[in-house]
Amino acid sequence: MVFETEYPKIAIIGLGNELLTDDGVGVHAVRELQKEPLTGVLLAEIGTRALNAQQLLEEADIVIAIDAVRADGPPGSVYLFDSINIETQQQYSLHDLGIIGVLKLIRKDLRPKLIILGVEPEIIDYGMELSETVRTTLKSVTGAARKIAEQIRKTELSNINLDSLCAQN
Repeated sequence: MVFETEYPKIAIIGLGNELLTDDGVGVHAVRELQKEPLTGVLLAEIGTRALNAQQLLEEADIVIAIDAVRADGPPGSVYLFDSINIETQQQYSLHDLGIIGVLKLIRKDLRPKLIILGVEPEIIDYGMELSETVRTTLKSVTGAARKIAEQIRKTELSNINLDSLCAQN
């Protein structure tokens, strides 16, 4: 991986299966961000290939992961998770090896800080288009990712109020 800056090394990654409608929201979000790249921020479409992202994760200081998340909210709701205890997350098999599972494979001193921007899906079914509800949320999600990355570049990580950044979108 090639990061443009020394510190902090920020990556925004898109997760999910783009063949399953709203499950691919992370991939769609990164594609939108690539239209106007952020200086000094690595953008990567990971999709369902989380294990292939291990080197990127080892080199990054901060990873903003965009993914579909079921949290029982209304479809299109945007969630922010900025303090996940990786050690307590369960993994059921290598077939379930997602971003948390890959982080567990990385030495603790090489693990990046993980921020997850989650979007409540409306439809998870065969199809490559996002539902109308999630498509209209995409601008808010990419805006939040941009603001978080910009704020991280300007501020000490410990002083960032991530909740207020997402509330502004």
